[in-house]
Amino acid sequence: MIDETVDVRDLMEIEKSIRDISPVQITGRADLSSTKASFHLEISGSMILPCSRTLVDVKFPFEIKTTETFLLRQTSEFDLESEEDVHQVKGEVIDLLPLIKENILLEIPIQIFCDEDSNSEDAAPQSGQDWEVISEDDKKNKIDPRLAGLAKFFEEE
Repeated sequence: MIDETVDVRDLMEIEKSIRDISPVQITGRADLSSTKASFHLEISGSMILPCSRTLVDVKFPFEIKTTETFLLRQTSEFDLESEEDVHQVKGEVIDLLPLIKENILLEIPIQIFCDEDSNSEDAAPQSGQDWEVISEDDKKNKIDPRLAGLAKFFEEE
């Protein structure tokens, strides 16, 4: 059985969008045989990422379930090229930390949005000189001022 807490704060150096990451809880089990070792892991924690719209800190919890298999010696049973989660053991130690970090990096979303008030002091501005951020609904209901004169053209008197 596996039940450990791991510090992966060095991921912030690899992926600059991670502003902070909590210690990660690793639970699961290992199945050992004479030819392979399989690790059934659950990786959980949370990280702070910037909101894609306002750049405000957003807490992003994650929970990853993965199975990693290590071949202790080469057998005809497994083909390393065809099996995605099969790894060859190098040396005498199996180090799961690089695989844990890889799975966490793969979990980072392309975009994340905050649900809180977007007018926070830390937020990026939502309007400026001659521009503003609008939603899709606002876009549908708003008439382009350059074309406002055409609306009067079709009015009947």
